[in-house]
Amino acid sequence: MLRLDESKFDDQKLETGLLYREFRDVTYVEKPVSEIQKLNIFVPLAYFHEGIVNGYDKDTAPIFMPNTIGGYMPGPRDYPGNKTYPSSQKTIIAALNHGYVVISAGLRGRTLTAEGENIGKAPAFLVDMKAAIRYIRHNQDLIPGDTNKIITNGTSAGGATSAAIGTSGDDAYFEPFLKNLGAATESDKIFAASVYCPIHNLENADAAYEWEFSGINTWQRKIFVKDGAPGQPPVFEDATGTFTPEEMEMSAELKQEFITYLNSLHLTVDQTELTLDNDGQGSFLNYVKYFIKQSAQKALDEGKAVSKDSGVKVENEVVTDLDWSKYLHFITRMKSVPAFDDLEMKNPEPNLFGDGTIDSKHFTTFSQEHSKVTSQLADEKTVKAVNPLTYIGKAKTAQYWRIRHGASDRDTSFAIPVILATTLKNAGYQVDFAMPWNTPHSGDYDLRDLFSWIDKICAK
Repeated sequence: MLRLDESKFDDQKLETGLLYREFRDVTYVEKPVSEIQKLNIFVPLAYFHEGIVNGYDKDTAPIFMPNTIGGYMPGPRDYPGNKTYPSSQKTIIAALNHGYVVISAGLRGRTLTAEGENIGKAPAFLVDMKAAIRYIRHNQDLIPGDTNKIITNGTSAGGATSAAIGTSGDDAYFEPFLKNLGAATESDKIFAASVYCPIHNLENADAAYEWEFSGINTWQRKIFVKDGAPGQPPVFEDATGTFTPEEMEMSAELKQEFITYLNSLHLTVDQTELTLDNDGQGSFLNYVKYFIKQSAQKALDEGKAVSKDSGVKVENEVVTDLDWSKYLHFITRMKSVPAFDDLEMKNPEPNLFGDGTIDSKHFTTFSQEHSKVTSQLADEKTVKAVNPLTYIGKAKTAQYWRIRHGASDRDTSFAIPVILATTLKNAGYQVDFAMPWNTPHSGDYDLRDLFSWIDKICAK
């Protein structure tokens, strides 16, 4: 059952003229629980005729796997020309043109139900992605491309997906879930992970947010109202708020939680330990500022404007310093407190940690203790299972990483991607990390650079 039917394909042509072969709606597990558990395969047609595209052939082309997960919602399989939400179809087209084999797998998400039960809560999205990777390896004699060069890609919760898949190769935790679905008994480790603004490390994300924004007691954002209809984006509306005295107290308490957490990690850069004092100052903050200053300098070097209101100090076109408080007021605070595990469980994240019958659960002790609704605390193993940091140094982690997080991204603390990048570096993995200037919460905005990075690591 888990063999690709080679006879079921269509040959198509991109507007650029590239001919490609597609295998659509391929079920990647023997016992699917949802129609979403299918994948689409796209291969430059040249690879079926001993041809070469951009220096790659059927044996050397990397296998690029972008996902469409956002907000931990279901991530449907994608295809060139797709006009529905969510879609990374432009990325698929660009990757095909570049000579990559592209595979888009449909992944379960937090709102999926079947026969009155929830079937998409954590860790379903990771289980499905692993099953899709195993399917590809199981059919490596039928699918062109190098299964030793599988590269995942995603943005936001999809970035977290790419990161967690990258760190957790062949980890035993997932085996029972994969067995229940009838996944192929292959390896699910990958070669490299491309990660844009990952919403991850959720159990520490509230505390990290308060370390960054504590003292800024107003917030402004588009607030989540409801999930969109099928094929449509979620519904948001503009909202602002000012903290109550109780919220200010919570912010201060969470900030201290983060300081304790960060210091427990013993992260290092150039043999210097990254730490924070009781005020949240220290070498870790300086390291975060370093990336933002580096970002501003790159923007200046490219002839872009850096606002005087941003707190970036420039002398003779050289960035000399960053006023941290001024910078945070410049980009503004987006979320209230707690930022993710909100006390009424209206955010996407508590909804991720429900179970078969309970829709949402708190996933931090802090929010459970302060909750304004009747609630349960999510299983700790499940919370840890979707955190990429859980597996570094313990599972088969991808050797190569490209992590991008916009310098004006307010959806999570800058600390979160910096911790991921630094932990990976400290464990000996190759990490390309940057925070593009004036870039909000978004991804796939630098595909030319991403593909150059992929080409470089594949040539090693």
